[in-house]
Amino acid sequence: MIHPESFEIKTGFERIREIVTGYCSGLSGRELAEGITFSSSPDEIKRMVNYTWEMQQLLSAIEPIYVDNDFEVRPALGKIRIEGAYATEEELFALRKHMDSLRIVLSYFRKADRLVAPNLKELSDDVKYYPAVFDSIDRIIDKTGIIKDSASPRLREIRKELAALSQQVTRRLQSILKGARAEGIVDADSSVSIRNGRGVIPVNVFNKRKIPGLVHDQSASGKTVYIEPAEVVELNNDIFELEHEERREIVKILMAVSDIIRPYLDDLLDSAHFLAKVDFIRAKAVLGNRLGSVRPSIREKSHLKWFGARHPLLFMAFEKIPDRQVVPLELILDEDTRIIVISGPNAGGKSVCLKTAGLLQYMLQCGFTIPVLEGSEAGIFSNIFIDIGDEQSIENDLSTYSSHLQSMKFFLKHSGADTLVLIDEFGAGTEPVLGGALAEAILAELNRKNVFGIVTTHYTNLKHFASNTPGVVNGAMSFDNHLMQPLFQLMTGRPGSSFAFEIARKIGLPENVLGDASEKAGKENIVYDKFLRDIARDRRYWEKKRETIRRQEKRLEAMASEYETDLKGIRDKKKEIISSAKKEAEEILSGANRIIEGTVREIREAEAEKERTREARRKLEEFREKLRTKEGKDTLPVSKPHRKPPAITDRKGPDIRPAKQKIVAGSYVKMAESDTTGLVEEIDDQIAVVSFGNVVIKLPVEKLLPSTKSEYDRAHRRSARQALDWESSTKRTGFSSQLDLRGVRAEEAILKVQEFLDQAWMISYPVVRILHGKGFGILRQQIRQYLATLGYIRSFDDAPVEQGGSGITIVELDV
Repeated sequence: MIHPESFEIKTGFERIREIVTGYCSGLSGRELAEGITFSSSPDEIKRMVNYTWEMQQLLSAIEPIYVDNDFEVRPALGKIRIEGAYATEEELFALRKHMDSLRIVLSYFRKADRLVAPNLKELSDDVKYYPAVFDSIDRIIDKTGIIKDSASPRLREIRKELAALSQQVTRRLQSILKGARAEGIVDADSSVSIRNGRGVIPVNVFNKRKIPGLVHDQSASGKTVYIEPAEVVELNNDIFELEHEERREIVKILMAVSDIIRPYLDDLLDSAHFLAKVDFIRAKAVLGNRLGSVRPSIREKSHLKWFGARHPLLFMAFEKIPDRQVVPLELILDEDTRIIVISGPNAGGKSVCLKTAGLLQYMLQCGFTIPVLEGSEAGIFSNIFIDIGDEQSIENDLSTYSSHLQSMKFFLKHSGADTLVLIDEFGAGTEPVLGGALAEAILAELNRKNVFGIVTTHYTNLKHFASNTPGVVNGAMSFDNHLMQPLFQLMTGRPGSSFAFEIARKIGLPENVLGDASEKAGKENIVYDKFLRDIARDRRYWEKKRETIRRQEKRLEAMASEYETDLKGIRDKKKEIISSAKKEAEEILSGANRIIEGTVREIREAEAEKERTREARRKLEEFREKLRTKEGKDTLPVSKPHRKPPAITDRKGPDIRPAKQKIVAGSYVKMAESDTTGLVEEIDDQIAVVSFGNVVIKLPVEKLLPSTKSEYDRAHRRSARQALDWESSTKRTGFSSQLDLRGVRAEEAILKVQEFLDQAWMISYPVVRILHGKGFGILRQQIRQYLATLGYIRSFDDAPVEQGGSGITIVELDV
């Protein structure tokens, strides 16, 4: 039950109905919009809301559905039902368009994914489309709605004869007109006209006897008459007879087609109702997308849990005003807080809050989606009662207060646990003390009946009642007492101040008047109102602090993440530089060994010839100088400082390096001028074969120093890490951070995502993008369900609108 009869006007639903009616493309769809009714059946409400929500999804798809219903076929179908009756060309043309639109809509629904639009697909399952009906009409009606010449052999002959006779009449009229011009009977600029469906010549009234024939018309001034020359009268009579025969043939054709259509009338009427319903659902979906509406979770029990609720009409009004936005409301009515008593200053948004609740709940129970945030819940109410505005009546001798009492009487009589009551300015309109007491008693009775409701008031006793009564809670519309302006935010759990003295002071009332008013109001009321203001001020202060802290924490998290990313990049770069430097050092060392071995070999071959020895020493000193120059230019050391190399002597000279430990096959050694550690494979004539990892070289034993197994193992672990770092760096360089899955089936897409994310995690790539497109959202949904199962995924969300929106998922890895 809805009360009063003007409920839709008071809440603004009448305007919603007008908007939806305007969005419908056809008369039958507009009739459904104009006949929107309130429902309290949970199944029906869920079904209607599901239709609207699924249509919103289809309208947002890459190929949105369009319903062409701008034709009316029901009267024609009703007429055809009578045996012997037939549809006109215009009616058959409308039926042809209806069948074409029906085919397109059914094809669209049946191709749509059942996960996206299961209810709409089910709605279309029982609708029948008969190609025979369309073909029978298409065979006789062209795309402009005219009967085709090919509709019957006789019609083709008749129209052929008509065309020939018409050409003959035209030629004869032109010949007569030309002769009349030559004789001066008609004006030089005269031309053939049509009167009563016949070709005539305009002749001056004084010359009408000069052209024999029939006068069909006369000009308004009486100076010109329109004559059908006698020579063409007989031809025109033949044309007239042929036109009648054409019409009889067309009627015969229309009757034959109507006979074909007649057996399908019931199904055709059902399809007409189906298209009207789809047209109406589409209109609601267009409004839903405009408002950003969603499908809340609908429960059969009576309650509300709305987050980010916005008044639809305010939202649309603010669309045209720059920098104006509707402040969203959080509204919760449940078993513990069934009734909210909202207080606060005038023009602070109390009535808007109340109307928002009434309008959104009414829209929902009429099958609309509503502008709230995802995660909101809505219950079902059998009754919605509202008392807002002035219902005084001269005819019924009702004052403003009497009209409010009449509403309260109705509320108390018909309210129950499934009723939503909305009362604006509760108790107003009479003496405050008595009005407040009566309002408190009515509120107590409504609470006893377990009614759900929203009440706005300025009465202090109602605020006290809400504070001390289970099931009733205070609410306040926030107000900035520094700027003296409302914030339009609903805060539950505390009463609000009316800010009467502050507003009066801002307006400019004299201070002596305000002081006198304070004394008359009493110290208790002034102190109570001051406490309310202080509470409101402190709450806003701490809320601002909390919001500031939240923003700072978010900023710090972002900075920490950015620094961590930069630091990781620096570490990777450092590893790359060190790896490159060590590789270069190994190349230098290898070159040095070759030169030393060559020098030693030359000395041996020269048998200590002084000139050759000096030349070998000079070459070695030049190479050593090049190494020093190279080392001086390097910014990063590639090895530990070199020990001073032992002096090179001829074979007969003394060995200046003291013996420390005997080196044999299997010993761990390192080169005298390097930390490179290796294993002696074998020794032959003081020449050792040493394995340095994958490199095996020959060195004189005197160039080797004893080492240990632990040093050898450490050196190999460092080498392995450097190789791994090098491989990871190489993979990271060739890695693409975006995976394109458009056109890929879901099963294959999941495998590609798994491989892609594994590779990203192995190389510690922090953020990647998965391009899946929008479409019906199935691929996006399945990918995100898979992402939710991965432990190393930190978060995932839509890309910013300018970067692809919901067509791209941004994934942040926990690396």
